[in-house]
Amino acid sequence: MDLTRNVIIHGDCIDILSRLPDRSVDLVFADPPYNLQLGGGLTRPDQSVVDGVDDDWDKFDSFDAYDLFTHQWLEECRRVLKDDGAIWVIGSYHNIFRVGAILQDQGFWIQ
Repeated sequence: MDLTRNVIIHGDCIDILSRLPDRSVDLVFADPPYNLQLGGGLTRPDQSVVDGVDDDWDKFDSFDAYDLFTHQWLEECRRVLKDDGAIWVIGSYHNIFRVGAILQDQGFWIQ
């Protein structure tokens, strides 16, 4: 894969990351699935309804399946990030605590 400077790569994260060399990336900006495909309605603290997505990329059979996916893509991020690289992860209150725990489990420093 051509890694010229200042390139945005779009695709399945685990597939794309697996093709990148070790310690070759300065920044990972990730907006992973929020796993909103849960049974029943989903509401915010103010009781307004959360509109989930119906796309396959946000469907997981269980929290264990979501956590496995998260472990996989974060392991690849850890591998490709340079020693002084950074990762930014976007999330919602539905998923960010799970992502944060996995980041810590994998030795990322959270600021």
